[in-house]
Amino acid sequence: MPDQPAATHTPSAHTMQVAARVHAIEPFHVMEVVKAASELARAGVDVISMSVGEPDFTATEQVAEAAIAAIRAGATQYTDALGLAPLREAIAAHYAATYGIAIDRRRIIVTAGASAGLLLACAALVGEGDQVLMPDPCYPCNRHFVSAFGGDPVLVPAGPDQRYQLSGADVDAHWTERTRGVIVASPSNPTGTAMTAAQLAQMLAAVRAHGGFAIVDEIYQGLSFDAAPETALRFDPAVITVNSFSKYFNMTGWRLGWLVVPEALVPVFEKLAQNLFICPSTIAQHAALACFEPASLATYEARRLEFKRRRDYLVPALRALGFSIPVMPDGAFYVYADISALPHPDHGDSAAFCLAVLRETGVAIVPGADFGVAAPERHVRFSYATSFERIEAAVARLAALLAPASA
Repeated sequence: MPDQPAATHTPSAHTMQVAARVHAIEPFHVMEVVKAASELARAGVDVISMSVGEPDFTATEQVAEAAIAAIRAGATQYTDALGLAPLREAIAAHYAATYGIAIDRRRIIVTAGASAGLLLACAALVGEGDQVLMPDPCYPCNRHFVSAFGGDPVLVPAGPDQRYQLSGADVDAHWTERTRGVIVASPSNPTGTAMTAAQLAQMLAAVRAHGGFAIVDEIYQGLSFDAAPETALRFDPAVITVNSFSKYFNMTGWRLGWLVVPEALVPVFEKLAQNLFICPSTIAQHAALACFEPASLATYEARRLEFKRRRDYLVPALRALGFSIPVMPDGAFYVYADISALPHPDHGDSAAFCLAVLRETGVAIVPGADFGVAAPERHVRFSYATSFERIEAAVARLAALLAPASA
């Protein structure tokens, strides 16, 4: 009898041990809504998506042409881990033109999206067991980035009276011997609210007094509607800011962002970037240079005004339907609404409410569960990153659903 081949053993999912940090990272609840919406769309239902935070606009013609030119020129090999020097210079010039502040391009680190920037910042600054303060509600990935590096995210309830933002008093009240810093966003996802200059200055001063770090996510900075956009870099030279080409510049899938860090930390971030990412997309970097051309900037300004037009229609319309929106969102493209006063039977459970709205109207919105633990069952998030006409249709569908119950 011929020799039989030796049996091979492949570890199964039941025998393979995953890292403990994975268990600290929760799934994205919004994806359940997205999945249900996709199933309805496949069944022929006209779904209006107000769930995902992605602009319905895409890269400008100038950006697309710059990408094509880079490909044709063969400019597709690795760049410096910190990014193309001309792009870092262009970003520095953007700060000078927009905010009137001088940022040395050596402090600018181009990243593979804002997510990579936040990962680099947490890798550099968060140690095992370190606490990092952030407001509740906030973008869920912020706490997951901290958890991924062994840190302990501490959610601090922040209500409408403080624009859903972390205050200097919050920092003082929640700082412990294990606290190392804060992560905030201005404007914020999910609330669309920005910190006032006074709030920003006071919060940064409190962090500085405790000797901690501050990471400020400014990816929606260009989408400010009621006042000129502000940057934390004006108030504290030691702050780390995160920005992106995804939202204001409408380049979500290009995966390109940047950090501004204190010059002393640049070698630390460079070493991490070399090992974790090698470099951002070379093609995306060459394309992004065209973001700062006058024609592109004119397009972005027109699109910013269109987002403002959508907000100015949607917020009053939702309030008229019974949604409570105590603070007018002044940036990004989100509305964080309290549903507790609505007549709908699922008004006490935002997850059930969102699924009911989706099934009964075809409008996809997001429950508050992703964004924190401060009364998420009472809140839903609307994204108005879709056309004005689709927003009008969504409001009409919601009115048909809610009005009979209130009659």
